[in-house]
Amino acid sequence: MEKILVNGRRFVDSFGRERIFFGMNVTDKAPFGDGKTEHCHASCDWVGKFSEYGFNIVRLGFTWSAVEPEIGKYNTTLLDSVKNIVKECEKKGIYVFLDIHQDLYSDVIDKAGDGAPSWAVFTDGKKIVQHRFVWADRYFFGSACHKAFDNFWNNRSVEGKGLIDHFASMWQFISEYFDDCPNVFGFDMLNEPFPGTPGGKIFKKLIVNLARTTLFDSRIKKTKLISSLFKENAIVEILDQYTGDIFLKITDAGSKILSKFDKEKYSPFLNKVSSSIRSVTDNGILFIEGDYYSNIGMLSGTDPITVNGKRDANQCYSPHGYDFFVDTDLYKYASDSRVGAIFAQHKKTQDRLSVPVLVGEWGGSSKGTEWLSHLEFLLDTFDSYRWSSTYWTFTPDRPEQELVLDVLKRPRPVAVTGNIIDYRYDKEADIFTVNFAQDKEYDAPTEIYCHKPIKEVTTCGEWEYEALSESTGKLIVRTKPGKHRITVKF
Repeated sequence: MEKILVNGRRFVDSFGRERIFFGMNVTDKAPFGDGKTEHCHASCDWVGKFSEYGFNIVRLGFTWSAVEPEIGKYNTTLLDSVKNIVKECEKKGIYVFLDIHQDLYSDVIDKAGDGAPSWAVFTDGKKIVQHRFVWADRYFFGSACHKAFDNFWNNRSVEGKGLIDHFASMWQFISEYFDDCPNVFGFDMLNEPFPGTPGGKIFKKLIVNLARTTLFDSRIKKTKLISSLFKENAIVEILDQYTGDIFLKITDAGSKILSKFDKEKYSPFLNKVSSSIRSVTDNGILFIEGDYYSNIGMLSGTDPITVNGKRDANQCYSPHGYDFFVDTDLYKYASDSRVGAIFAQHKKTQDRLSVPVLVGEWGGSSKGTEWLSHLEFLLDTFDSYRWSSTYWTFTPDRPEQELVLDVLKRPRPVAVTGNIIDYRYDKEADIFTVNFAQDKEYDAPTEIYCHKPIKEVTTCGEWEYEALSESTGKLIVRTKPGKHRITVKF
């Protein structure tokens, strides 16, 4: 498989073609427990389907607890299970980036949490209380959760070595362990880092600013707000008034605190872990995740990753973004305006960092089909930004999985000989178009994933169709230097 590198704001392969990646999260959040030896999706019966659906990348997640249940002792049996998944993906031409996942720091903090092993959890006597409303509420007012993160970010010493140093050593081991896998795309060092005690302060500011905006912003109609309280779906009608611009006005309340955390704690953490990874391999993209509050539109203040004082050549920004209603049956009311505003903020961060974007998490689920139009909106948004992405999440037993795949399985550029100008899928007309500027002769063609049999292709180049299954395939186009437009009718 071609090595993937970064060129400006583009992912490129060893031929120099611009690459677009699309796929799913395949995550195992389980701790070590009594002896975890296998990733929960190790059967790999999903890999062939992913290839058929045009998924060419997987965010493969697992926890620190499962990898390092005891200090300095790495669970190679589990890592062998993960490596088997990576190798099965390689057979189908699917790249993988490795994700050390966490939520609420650790399952020790809350039964809904995952992440750090018990030896890395220090709450300094703060009482551990289980969540009461939604799984994430310990982030907002959980003192034990906050203190555990504080001790992590402050690199508290455990057996003569700081927690972050232990974490960096684990990543050094992992990156070396997988260095013989040519389809390892990169390293997502920590899922949705949370600021700890400053994160609790941010939440309080958000509540105050929400009340102030509700009372004094003329765009919020007070009489409509009151009347909504007596309706069946009160929360939906109420939140409909909080459009994207108002939503960002509210979330801006915590931006200064978050920026301080990003610059003083998160960026040094990324640099330290990245240095450990780069000490054993030059392969793979280093991921800058947005932290937890950037999921709701706060601007990230994280700096580009540096290794030994020099900006690393191969790094990307990997934000997440969700609507209020994610993880609930009300997701069918997810707001295009609000989530569109969140990703517009992420676009600003991309512009500041000047790196490619691979959206690490997005999406959701609900009953019925109303929510699928929101997914279509987000896919169109990512296409307009020329972003790669991985959908959250893969679970083979989800009843709506087939419906989701009907949306996610759509045409997209895979590899383009030159710089992509734009691409677009018009679902109503069932037409895909890509415009690009080719600067030279390439030793490999442009490739476009086709979600169904093609009826007509318009291009000045030579083309052929390669079947992936009875209904899906790949359009291969060879062109010469110049500006090109390829149109595919299905």
